Amino acid sequence: MKTVQLKKAKGLAAFLLLAAGSAAIYSCGSSTANAPASAPPAQALPVITVSDHEVTAHREFTASIQGSRDIEIRPQVDGYLDRISVDEGAYVRKGQVLFHIDARPYTEQLNTAKASLQSAKAALESASINVEKLTPLVANKVVSDVQLKTAKAAYDAAKANVAQAQAAVDAAKINLGYTSVTAPADGYIGIIPFKTGSLVGKNNVEALTVLSETKDIHVYFSMSELDFLDFKQEFEGNTIEQKIKHIPAVELVLADNSIYPQKGKVEVVEGQFDKTMGAINFRATFPNGNGLLRSGNTGRIRIPRQLAKSVLIPQEATFELQDKVLVYTVLDSNKVEGRPVTVADRSGRYYLISKGLKPGEKIVYSGLDRLRDGMAIAPQKMSMDSLLHANPI
Repeated sequence: MKTVQLKKAKGLAAFLLLAAGSAAIYSCGSSTANAPASAPPAQALPVITVSDHEVTAHREFTASIQGSRDIEIRPQVDGYLDRISVDEGAYVRKGQVLFHIDARPYTEQLNTAKASLQSAKAALESASINVEKLTPLVANKVVSDVQLKTAKAAYDAAKANVAQAQAAVDAAKINLGYTSVTAPADGYIGIIPFKTGSLVGKNNVEALTVLSETKDIHVYFSMSELDFLDFKQEFEGNTIEQKIKHIPAVELVLADNSIYPQKGKVEVVEGQFDKTMGAINFRATFPNGNGLLRSGNTGRIRIPRQLAKSVLIPQEATFELQDKVLVYTVLDSNKVEGRPVTVADRSGRYYLISKGLKPGEKIVYSGLDRLRDGMAIAPQKMSMDSLLHANPI
């Protein structure tokens, strides 16, 4: 009996010990679960201090490039192309032979004209002899005066025939010369739609080719009505011609975004707006002594304008949302706040800000995609001067 009671007492003690252990484990687990989670460390992001600068901004306009003269090369006589002496894209000099038209028919025309001239000259000589023979006879009243007058009329007719025959020879020489088609100026040859053996003539719809004179190049660009109003307000002068003279030298941005090494000058503006496009055309002229530019190239015209103190920020420090440009400003608590800004202009890789930022304020330079309003960051100061040194305006 005592043995049974002892076993029950040991079992109860073991149960109480197990329960106490479980309670202790549960208590520790509950304490850990209820403890507040530690906050993640603030992101270290580069921050720049906004400042104002005197900068040269540029307005860009899409442009097309043409030679100062694009000359259609057309034949002056009809015939078969005997030889093509240039290739498409070749640079030629003024007077250089480009095409040869079969000259044999025109050589025969010249020979015929020369023979007619010799015949006319012989007839003139005969008429002259006849006048000389009759003159003393009329003076001595051997023959009547009518015969001398008839002889002189025949002489005048023969003289006119010689002049006519000489004109025919000259015309035949000109036509023979036209069988060699030469370059009217220095320039580059365009597409040649004809081949050797093609029949060509003055009535052909297509030209033999187009020669682009490119010593100077014309660059055409258009301004919208709003841009044109800005242009009229920006530059001095009472007339458009006077204002054009005050436009500084312009730059040409090529298709690969490189800058053409020489600057150009705006010279001409069209007289009226294009009703369909709502734009007005301008023309700038650039020197092209090295032949880098060709007719048909495209690019962008950059017109510089000097701006007074303007808030300048890198484009990388901005982001767009619903057609607005925004930056993340850094508040005193190192928390960030998205703020819309107004871009007045751009210069290189920088925006000129007219509203939304003041000199001395701080903005986040990069890592904007990881930020939200109210987030705290660990600002890493970054010098604006170092940015401008690495990427000049």
